[in-house]
Amino acid sequence: MKVYLKKEGIERHKTGCLIVGSFESKEPEGLVKVIDRKLNGMVSKIFEEKDFEGKLNQTRLIYTDRRIPAERVLLVGLGKEKEFTIERLRQASGTSSKALKDLGLKRFSTTLANSTSVPPLETGEKGGYEISKAVTEGAILSLYDFIEYRTEKRQEIKKVEEIIILVEREDKDVNSGLNDGIKISEAVNLARDMINHPANTATPTYLAEQAKGIAKKSGIKCKVLEKADMEKLKMGALLAVASGSDQPPKFIILEYNGGKRGEPPVIFVGKGITFDSGGISLKPSEKMEEMKHDMAGGAAAICAIKAAADLKLSLNIVSLIPATENLPSGKADKPGDVVKSMSGKTIEIISTDAEGRMILADALAYAERYKPKAVIDLATLTGAVIIALGHHATGIMGNDKDLIEVVKKAGGKSGERVWELPLWEEYEEQNKSDIADIKNVGGRPAGTITAAAFLKKFASNYKWVHLDIAGTVWEYNGKPYIPKGAVGVGVRLLVEYLKSQKSEVRS
Repeated sequence: MKVYLKKEGIERHKTGCLIVGSFESKEPEGLVKVIDRKLNGMVSKIFEEKDFEGKLNQTRLIYTDRRIPAERVLLVGLGKEKEFTIERLRQASGTSSKALKDLGLKRFSTTLANSTSVPPLETGEKGGYEISKAVTEGAILSLYDFIEYRTEKRQEIKKVEEIIILVEREDKDVNSGLNDGIKISEAVNLARDMINHPANTATPTYLAEQAKGIAKKSGIKCKVLEKADMEKLKMGALLAVASGSDQPPKFIILEYNGGKRGEPPVIFVGKGITFDSGGISLKPSEKMEEMKHDMAGGAAAICAIKAAADLKLSLNIVSLIPATENLPSGKADKPGDVVKSMSGKTIEIISTDAEGRMILADALAYAERYKPKAVIDLATLTGAVIIALGHHATGIMGNDKDLIEVVKKAGGKSGERVWELPLWEEYEEQNKSDIADIKNVGGRPAGTITAAAFLKKFASNYKWVHLDIAGTVWEYNGKPYIPKGAVGVGVRLLVEYLKSQKSEVRS
């Protein structure tokens, strides 16, 4: 799909359909008013009859009868002007783009990045950048469709081939917003692909091969540790989880050196359980098929570093992805087993279904060798976070208040919101074992927090944040720019965090 800017007025621009945004009002305003005059009051009549009121993500299609070069106009609601945000613009772009795809249009144009369509935003000097980027992201992300395994009626699948973003000016910020929006959206959609693939395709080996391919294209170093390497490193926690599967585990290491030589890196650690049956502590069969997305943290870590490299961010970044299946067998780890992790700490396994924190424990210990600036882990770690926050926010906890606040701001700006839960010392009491240094389950109360408290034991020597994405990994109904299925959550949040650290690019 081609997405590009064009400096041209609506009175000259030919297109199958022109997207125009409108705030809630009783009559047409701004660019909508201009179109209304050219259509002899047709839009005013629609407002009078309340067939369209500009409510957020409301749409109304109008045929122009050739009174302007555009064959159709799609009005999309931006909501109340005083409540307007970049996220609402991203939603409106997604809603309108998806509507035109469903209509079967292969090409269309949008005015949502036009200053006559949207008001000035409090985004500092880069207002044009943020607007252009949001419109681009909303459009591309909304049009994602996973069709790899469809064999019937493939010719009937609707696809958009070209989107033109009409602007009043093509300056550096507007162009940068478009280009960055494309690169970030491509990374998100790649993560969605990885997660949507079934577990018989997306094995640990598949993840490793994907990482190698991405690294080669984006100028990233990639190393994959095999089982023998893990044994030498004494990664007993990861190996215990992997013991029940015939698929070999992989420990994926991606390194992007965009910053100064020797500068401490930011590290992303992503949980890469490519299928989670629960192991011996077997999960219920209902919805177990969804456990293919238990590697979504790993996908986010891979694709976030890809986006950072493609954006040429001037930072050193490392992504660590411990990848394995969690299956029951005669070789599998059992409740009651005690294993020694890479850190030297011993872990009593209470539930083999608390495997994510096990593999992350060894990855967090491995991260120490980089003497990192900060470490952020992402994991579909607990069902308890869904009980606490539903599907609208990612749970965040950590050992550094400043780092938590920066990540929270990045979540708000990217639209991938996070909500902090407490991580007080009292919660660590629940993880105390009678026979080992720590047990891997602290009971039902505060399950999300005690899981983070477990990880905290292995992340004590650096600034660390944990993101529990179990509630935000999958979309069940479809949202303005998030189709049903894998969300690709975490990629945009992590990129926004990185950009807040250093916004300059390499020359």
